[in-house]
Amino acid sequence: MSFSFLFLGNLPLAEGFGINTNIFETNIINLAAVVAIVISFVGKNLSALLEDRRKTILNNLQEASQRAAEAQERLNIAKNQLELAKKKATEIREDGVLRATQEMNNCVVQHEERLSKLEEFKQETVQFYQQKAFKQAYIYIISRIMSRVKERLNKGLDATYHVVVNNFYVSRFTEYNP
Repeated sequence: MSFSFLFLGNLPLAEGFGINTNIFETNIINLAAVVAIVISFVGKNLSALLEDRRKTILNNLQEASQRAAEAQERLNIAKNQLELAKKKATEIREDGVLRATQEMNNCVVQHEERLSKLEEFKQETVQFYQQKAFKQAYIYIISRIMSRVKERLNKGLDATYHVVVNNFYVSRFTEYNP
């Protein structure tokens, strides 16, 4: 209000009350009075509202900062988990390759063992049939020899055969060393 009186002090004094026809001066006086009333009554409420708004904005910023920090922390945790998952996947892949290689090697070793056993079985089978064939041939030869010996014995020994048999037994007897 003191502002409006100072302003009014510069104005020329009129002769009593009357209507001021200067609209510009009247508007300035009215505006100054309204501004002074608004500032005196509304100023405290406006400054309280502005202070509340400032506190709300600060709280929102703090909450946003806190949420951003939490989000960053969750992001870091997720990145760490992703790295761990990648490492685990790499380990599993390497383990799988290693196991596959070991399984292939085991299969090759088992196959080679089976082949060697089959080869042994083949050799044993061949040997068995060779022995069987030799035995059959031996039996056949022995039976033929025995049948010829029987024929000779049944026919009797002539002088030539008698000398050959005696020489054979004599040579055997001379080789004998007790």
